[in-house]
Formats: sequence, structure tokens, C-alpha cells
Amino acid sequence: MRINLNHLSMIYPNGRQALKDISLTLESPSLIGLVGPNGAGKSTLMKLLVAGLLPTGGTISVDDVPLSRCEKKLKEKLGYLPQDFGLYDELTVREFLDYMAALKGIRDSKAAIESAILATGLEEKRKARIKTLSGGQRQRVGIAQALLGTPEFLILDEPTVGLDPEERIRFRNFFSQTAQDKLVLLSTHIIEDVQSVCDRLIVIDRGQILFIGRPEELVLQARGHVGVFLEQGGGEKTSALRIISRVNTAEGVLCRGVAEVLPQEARSVEPTLEDAYLYLITQEGKTQ
Repeated sequence: MRINLNHLSMIYPNGRQALKDISLTLESPSLIGLVGPNGAGKSTLMKLLVAGLLPTGGTISVDDVPLSRCEKKLKEKLGYLPQDFGLYDELTVREFLDYMAALKGIRDSKAAIESAILATGLEEKRKARIKTLSGGQRQRVGIAQALLGTPEFLILDEPTVGLDPEERIRFRNFFSQTAQDKLVLLSTHIIEDVQSVCDRLIVIDRGQILFIGRPEELVLQARGHVGVFLEQGGGEKTSALRIISRVNTAEGVLCRGVAEVLPQEARSVEPTLEDAYLYLITQEGKTQ
């Protein structure tokens, strides 16, 4: 599957421009991470991809066919987990998945439901009413409904929110395995989730794409711009950096920060993907 976005723009009725001239290609098999600050335009982009919104400019095509002409066909191949998804609290997990399978028109719904339950570790909760589930368990139900019918295109908006660290690792590995023969778009605020599994990264801010490429390419861009130093009284010498962490050590408070030019007191260190992301956002903010 190949999805092309050409000069895509979105302006809401209140005049707010959520996306500005977005052009990119999403192609399977791939696990693509979509990251950016709150209000960057990530959710708007995903709603456009599932035809939940109509763009005010530009086009979307699926395998060279305009989305307006193949919307039904796309939705048959789509699994979608929005950030705010509705659950019917009085239904059991299995009843809810059965309802979602019916909406998707899945013929062998029994097998599809069992496969989704096993994939999300909900075996012991299949007969439990949704209102009795914990936040993490409800999130797993949301992931399960997205997996129904083995979709070719998965869009997951903040899928690991509410999951404990062990579950997050499990689902990161599962998404990576799933993307071996599918197109998976993973939107998240948790940089660690994309660093370990995504083969491509899209960084978006203020409705514009700042970076498209492999995660390690973004890390390379931040080399020489990440430093650490022991915090001194007053903090006057730290003003050139954007401080991203402070850790108490036996020697004092060890600060880590990013800057275009590191001050003399900062020792350059190898950046992480989170460092590189914050450096990119910081530099872009200076040009606005």
C-alpha cells in the first residue's frame, strides 16, 4: 500500500490552520513514528488519512487512486485507534469487539475477535464488563478493536498511554512485528516508543513537517549540540542552553541541555533521539 499526500492543508472554520502544505509518502511495509508537541497537527493529519475530515487544500491518494474515490476500500483495510475512542461500559470485552467486527463487516468475526484478544493479552478479561477494567486494560481493548480483521494499514494515536512499562515494551515489539508486512503509523509523545521500533520518523510542529527520515539521521543532526554540566549557584551560565533534565548526583546537580552553540562549561555528549527531537523543536521555535 502506498499513500501520497500532496500539498495538503487544513484550515478549520474558526480560521486556525492545522496543516500547512504537507507532502509525503507512506508506503508498506513500514513502521512510521509521528511525533510533535501538543497542537502540532498530528491528530488532524490522521483524521484526514481516514477520511474523517476533508482537506481545505491538496490531495490524498491511495495506490494512485484519489481517496475520495476509494474511501470504502481503504476503510476495509484500515485499523484505527484514535486518541479519544469510545467504549460501551455495559458491554463485555468480547461483546464490544463483536459489535466493532460487525461494523467493519468482518465475516469470520469469531476468529478475528479471538486473534485480537490473544494479541492484546485480554484472555482473562474477555467476559468482563468494560466498566470494570483499569485504564491500561481499556487501552488494550482499543488496540484490540483496531487489530480486528488483520488490517493492512494501522493508525495508532497514543496507543501506549496508560500502559505500564512492561506492557509498553510488549506492544512496541508487537507493533514492530506487525509492520513487517503492513503499514503502521504510530503517533506518540513517548520518544522511547519510536526510538526502539520505528524505521522512519516524521516530526511535525505548527502544522509543518520539520523532519522525515530514519531516527538515527535525526540523532546525527544533534551531535555537538547536546551537553552536560554541573549546575552552579545563580545559573547565569546556563542561559544559552535549553535544560532538558536535572539529576541529583554525589557531585551535585547534573544538568543536560541542548543549544546551537554549547557554552564553555558544558561537556558535549552523544545525543539520544529525545535530545535530537528537542533540539529540532527548539531551533524551529527560534525561526518562527
